[in-house]
Amino acid sequence: MASRIYLGELEELVLLMVALLNKDAYGVSITEELKKQASRELSISAVHAVLHRLEEKGFVKSRMGGSSEERGGRRKRLFSITAYGRQSLEELRDTRNTIWDMITKISPA
Repeated sequence: MASRIYLGELEELVLLMVALLNKDAYGVSITEELKKQASRELSISAVHAVLHRLEEKGFVKSRMGGSSEERGGRRKRLFSITAYGRQSLEELRDTRNTIWDMITKISPA
């Protein structure tokens, strides 16, 4: 790994959900997907705080979507993973896999 990637567990999970949801990633959809995929229940404000940190770090980017009547005319902030975010997730996955492979060789289950 060329540089150190600093992501907390929650940041990594939210980033994974952004990647999974692709163009449909916004606060509510990420919150729902976290509950579904990782059995993690978070407040929408907690998810927004993590998304803000991820955007500051360059892992995601955001844009405003169209408004809708169901949202009272408000627009959604949609998030997408950046190339740096995807590369970072791949590096984290590879590091974990390498360590798990070493553990398996030392003490098989």
